[in-house]
This record gives sequence, structure tokens and C-alpha cells, in this order.
Amino acid sequence: MGQQTVKRPAYYAPVGSRAGDLVAVLHPPYTAWHLSHVAIGAALAPQIDWQILAATLLAFFFGTGIAAHALDERHGRPLHTALSDRVLTLLAVAGFVGALAVAMIGALELSPWVMVWAVIGVVLAAGYALERPRVLHTTLGFALAWGGFPVLVGYWAQARTITIGAAAVAAAATLISMTQRTLSTPARYLRRNTESAEMIISRGQHEERWNDERILATWERPLRLLALAMVTLAVGLVVSRAMAP
Repeated sequence: MGQQTVKRPAYYAPVGSRAGDLVAVLHPPYTAWHLSHVAIGAALAPQIDWQILAATLLAFFFGTGIAAHALDERHGRPLHTALSDRVLTLLAVAGFVGALAVAMIGALELSPWVMVWAVIGVVLAAGYALERPRVLHTTLGFALAWGGFPVLVGYWAQARTITIGAAAVAAAATLISMTQRTLSTPARYLRRNTESAEMIISRGQHEERWNDERILATWERPLRLLALAMVTLAVGLVVSRAMAP
């Protein structure tokens, strides 16, 4: 019998230690991808206020990078971490409190509408993690909440309005996020719900066997490249704006 490799619940999840569990819950590549949408939205604005951009990124990191991901792990244990329900609850509460605290400062300094965006964001993040309402846990629901919404907020925080151009970029981010979930769904299923898998490809007399690792690569390699591409795009746009005369 061949040696069976224990699959990680996600390719970026170094579970097995407390530090590894915490890293896994943060979903680093997807959190960075999500935050890149905020930066892309901000880069579309006529002018960038760097303090506002930093605050917007911080609020989304608290609300989605920490709170929503911790709540998602507590709700269904998709990553199979050893973190207790208490720790995950504390992370979720701390994340949402941090996001709302940043929003309250923004409401005082900029506009009361900041709190409206913040409440919508908390509802979307918590609703997706808890799968309530169910529509938020669909491919489209995920894409709108984690793709289109941060682009619109990133732009609005800078320009205090929404333009057709910003809406079009938000639609593109939504489609890209739909691609993300379309690729990640079968990869997650294979990693978390099967002990092993094999695909046999027959071409005439030739037979080729694909193991778990090769099958996963067909989904996860594009995901890695897309995450890197979106972060690189966001950095490029923001740096270009910073260097513009």
C-alpha cells in the first residue's frame, strides 16, 4: 500500500499548531485579494486621501479578514482547526467591534453615511459566514459581498459618490470573485470531504492517472495566480496614483 498524504483543508492552511490555526483562519491569500478590491476602488477616485484609504483597508481587514473568517470557522469548522469556540467568538466580536470603531470615527470625520456602509458590510460578512439568509452563501452572494461591495466602498470613501465607471469595475470584481468561488468550491470539497481521489484519462491505448495533488492543481494553481494578480494590480494602481504629478 502507498503512503497516504493527509490533505490540508486549504493549500495555505498550516494547521497543527495554534499559530498555524490562526494563520489558516485569516485565509491570507483571500484576505489580501479581498482588500485589493478596496484599493482598486480607491484608485479610481479623482484624488486619494491616504488616511481614508488606510482606515478603509483596516475596517475591511477587521470585519472580513478577522471577524467573518472566525465566525465561518466557528459555524461549520471547515478548516478543522483546534481553536475553541470561545477563541473564535472573541476573534469575531473583536473584529466587528474594530470595524465599527473605525466606521464611527469615519462617520464623525467624513459623513454619517459611513455607518450605513459599515452596517451593510457587517450584515454581509456575518450573513455569509452564518449562511443566513441563504442567498448570501451562493456564488453570486459571495461575489457581490466580497468583490463588488469593497470596490464601491473604496471608491465612495474617496469620492463620496458612485459613478458608472466605479459600478462597472465593481461588476468586474464581482465576476472575478464568482470565478474564485467556482474554482475553490470543488477544491474545498476534495480537500475536506474525501480521503483520496483519482482521475483516469484514457486516450486510445494510453491511460493516464491523476492523483489528488494533480487534480487539486487544476483549481488551486489558477486561484494562486488570480490572488497574486489582483494584489499586484491593486498595488500597481495605488503606486501609480501616488507617483502621479
